[in-house]
Amino acid sequence: MSDRYLCIHGHFYQPPREDPFTGETSVEIGAAPYRNWNERITAECYRPNARLRNFEQISFNVGPTLAAWLEIGDPDTYRRIIAADRWHQTVYGVGNALAQGYHHAILPLASERDRCTEVAWGIYDFTLRFGHGPHGFWLPEMAVDLPTLETLARQGIRFTILSDEQVEGDLDRGAGPYWVRLPSGRRIAVFVRHRDLSNLISFDLGRLGTATDFARRHLPSLNGTGPRSPNRPYLVLIATDGETFGHHQMGGAGFLDWLVHREAEAAGWSVTTLARFLRDFPPDSEVTVIERTSWSCAHGLARWSTGCACTPGDSRWKQPLRQALNRLAHAVDEVYAQAMAGYGLDPWGLRNDYIRVVLGQVRPRAWLQRHIPFALTRDDEDRLLALLEAQRHRLTMFTSCAFFFEELTRVEPRYAIANAIRAIELTQEATGEDLGPAFRRDLERSRSRRTGVTGADLFDAMVVARAANVPVNFRTPGLPRASQRPSGETSGPAPQTLPEPGSGGAG
Repeated sequence: MSDRYLCIHGHFYQPPREDPFTGETSVEIGAAPYRNWNERITAECYRPNARLRNFEQISFNVGPTLAAWLEIGDPDTYRRIIAADRWHQTVYGVGNALAQGYHHAILPLASERDRCTEVAWGIYDFTLRFGHGPHGFWLPEMAVDLPTLETLARQGIRFTILSDEQVEGDLDRGAGPYWVRLPSGRRIAVFVRHRDLSNLISFDLGRLGTATDFARRHLPSLNGTGPRSPNRPYLVLIATDGETFGHHQMGGAGFLDWLVHREAEAAGWSVTTLARFLRDFPPDSEVTVIERTSWSCAHGLARWSTGCACTPGDSRWKQPLRQALNRLAHAVDEVYAQAMAGYGLDPWGLRNDYIRVVLGQVRPRAWLQRHIPFALTRDDEDRLLALLEAQRHRLTMFTSCAFFFEELTRVEPRYAIANAIRAIELTQEATGEDLGPAFRRDLERSRSRRTGVTGADLFDAMVVARAANVPVNFRTPGLPRASQRPSGETSGPAPQTLPEPGSGGAG
């Protein structure tokens, strides 16, 4: 058997696309001839990879929002993906799927309470779907800091994946795994992906040629420079968006099929998966994490916080949008915690457990009655459940896609604002307190330099649609009022259509 191992990890993910007011997925014109991007990417990527049995041979994670859509939108593909992990567990004794943060929020930018909920919900969703707890956990955008790793370790996660530019230390073991020591005294294993090779497959697959060409030209040079022994093999990890294999790169599913089923082994590499390799070869050395880094922003976490040059154009709208969402989250939480205290309830433990209701495992009123040792009136139940639903939408508004791209008027920031509005509505319904005016004032500071549209304009358009009982338009940006344009500055005409969200290039 070779002492050289290759693992491919695919991060399969789509953001939530449901209208938060109706629960329905809109028709997405750019996805034609399919009704939406989930359908199109399933046809191009998820379905062919599942039918080729590629999921059995790779390490992978499927984001909870994608898994929920697949379960209903393409149940055959969903069953094949779940069965792949089950097959791997039967054959090798461990599964090959990883969990993921539930809403794909940037965890180092989240509060400690939100990190705990995002991880807890991700673990519960995974366990429900795959029938066993996860060993590994995918960090959205590979965004990392020590508090995030502490959260994972506290909740029983054994390993995660980082990129080689995110760690310091001797990487002579290739992908590792390596220990990271945490301030609490705990430790967690990390696998380190080969960034250059991963990016080569992600962005230049067409230029690479066939899987045979790739295996013969690129794999032989990855032999490692560190100490070699039968007890310490060398692992190379390629980690990329799963959508690379068929959606981003035409023919990618076939490339992956040939690579993991034939060509890697022919080139002298044993194909493995992460949990399996960790079990057989535990870490025996350490690395240090470079905190507040990610795999898709050269500026750390600026892409999702202050804006940076990783996206074209002027992205200064991102910081005031995030500040507005943070302030709203704080206000929603204060109202929520105060209401729960009135019933003697632990608000955050209750929120963590609310995933059972979100996933339909128990009826809302029955679930609530299990947590409260005394009788509630119907109005009390309605009030508490409305506040918990407000928490669900207030968590959803931090989905990373809202900040990934270059333009405020895209679909993704609109969905974040729409979920904020829904959280405001539910909070007001439950308590009478209207958090909308303060949120709108904060949104006025978030402005597209390209169109002149502000976050407040987007907020107003949605509120007007809600008042008129008409569907909210997430696709076409409205023109800003003249008074909202800065003096001495003109803005170009608002585009008639928005760039459609492609696939989850935000990983």
